[in-house]
Parts: sequence; structure tokens; C-alpha cells
Amino acid sequence: MSNEEKIKDIIDKLRPFLISDGGNIEFVKYENDKVYIKMLGACAGCDLIDVTLKEGVESAIKEEVPSVKEVINITNQLD
Repeated sequence: MSNEEKIKDIIDKLRPFLISDGGNIEFVKYENDKVYIKMLGACAGCDLIDVTLKEGVESAIKEEVPSVKEVINITNQLD
């Protein structure tokens, strides 16, 4: 399984927890050891988004794919 496939699998496992709080997460790309995601729904405007992103999503991904340096939320950036 490639790193990108592992990352997508981890995100799929985290998704139900985010959905239960009215949010969601979308994988955008994996490039240069960085994971780009979009936080959706209630997560997009939540005050705790940084905590969810760094302590939840990023730590889960780094645990399984140690080469990942960072998870970047591009929700509010232009495509």
C-alpha cells in the first residue's frame, strides 16, 4: 500500500468522528511529504479546528506514515 493510500485510509477512519460533530474531511493531495486536506461542514468554521487538525488528524497520519511532515488545511485557500 502506498503512503497516499495509507493516508486516505486513515482519513476514512477519522471521518465518522468528524461527521458525528457535523463536519467532514476531504483528502486533496499528498505532495513533498505534506498532506493537503479540506475541512468541511461544521469543522470549517470551528474554533477548535487547529486542535482537531494537529492533535487529531496530523498525529494519526504521522503515526502510520512517519514520512509525513505536516497536514495542511486548504479549506480557505483558492484552488
